[in-house]
Amino acid sequence: MEQTAGAEGEQSLVENLVSVSGAFENSEDIAVARDLARKFLTDVQAVHGLPVSGRAMGMVQLVVSELVTNARKYAPGPCLLTLEVNGGVVEVTVWDSNPTPPTILAPDPMRIGQHGLEIVMAVGQSFAVHREPVGKRITTAIALADDPGGDVTGRRL
Repeated sequence: MEQTAGAEGEQSLVENLVSVSGAFENSEDIAVARDLARKFLTDVQAVHGLPVSGRAMGMVQLVVSELVTNARKYAPGPCLLTLEVNGGVVEVTVWDSNPTPPTILAPDPMRIGQHGLEIVMAVGQSFAVHREPVGKRITTAIALADDPGGDVTGRRL
């Protein structure tokens, strides 16, 4: 895990970036990516003292699973997962080598499969696709702490 330091260590931890990255090449690595997310969030709470709700733990693992699965399924070569905690959220970013943006299908309860991005967009506070010089980067953000006045994504109702 990597943490950037503030100017002479004067900034609070919440203002500092806490991150981890991993590269994945095989379908078997999807479980390894979920495990990386779980271990990272466990450390964020235990070592850095930031609150991580059970909901956040589960949602981040779900999002990691969906995004890494799509990258492994639709792009040749490895994919890169980066998790960054900043300002009370964990940003989940997956880069892959395929420059084509994902097709986001309309919700359809009769469709079997292909609900991954629908799920990611429903549980995240944000969703963005960025083209890169090689491939693309998909980023979403999940609130670390539960918001009693918000919905499951942490957005205020």
